[in-house]
Amino acid sequence: MSVLTDILSTFAPISLEQMSEVKLMNRIDRKFVTTTDRLYKLLQMARQDYYIQEIDGERNPEYDTTYFDTVAFDMYNQHQWNHANRQKIRFRTYCISGLQFMEVKTKNNHGRTKKKRMEVSDMNVCESGKRTFLSKHLRYQADTLQPVLNNHFHRITLVNKAKTERLTIDSALYFHNLVSGKDKDMGNLVVIELKRDGLCYSPVLEMLHQLHIHPHGFSKYCMGSALTNTQLPIHRFKSNLIEINKIMKN
Repeated sequence: MSVLTDILSTFAPISLEQMSEVKLMNRIDRKFVTTTDRLYKLLQMARQDYYIQEIDGERNPEYDTTYFDTVAFDMYNQHQWNHANRQKIRFRTYCISGLQFMEVKTKNNHGRTKKKRMEVSDMNVCESGKRTFLSKHLRYQADTLQPVLNNHFHRITLVNKAKTERLTIDSALYFHNLVSGKDKDMGNLVVIELKRDGLCYSPVLEMLHQLHIHPHGFSKYCMGSALTNTQLPIHRFKSNLIEINKIMKN
């Protein structure tokens, strides 16, 4: 049994059905970036205050995601230039079940993110049903889209016992650029996202502070693209990329 599996086995489980109780209607999101060594310490500190999501006995399932963008990389550039109202489109596969969803994420100028999704069996964006969905939720035409980046990772999902927040922890991140053909293994990097209901008390925030794990922006699509396609501008992401490289060397 690996160190991580051993630690995860000490958490009380919560089912997917019970997770539906965690509505987070007035959600505030914050991301943090750290390493696997600090993750182990965080999990050991958190096991009394959090449940772990378990699906078919799996507590750290695999995810596979393919991002689409326009030929001109409009969605990447909207994020690059920090436009407040921006979108992303991806196909996410839950490897444990084989279910796949097409998802459109829209971030408005108030910092709120809305996600719309539909279950699909393939990634043909020009198929009739998908085209209808995209015309309703995406501001870009389906026939202008192309697959640009594949991302594979494992995800741990924790829920505090008051059920007022959800914590996703992504590790073993691996990027494959579908345009340049370049790959990037993120090694020991861990991306944590805290999603909580308004300003409710969060046990993990104090734990993160104690471990010197600080808030840090990390868009998988943008960081993965910047690291694997030298033709893309990285002006706004340069400081983030430098910090990420420092974290990975710790």
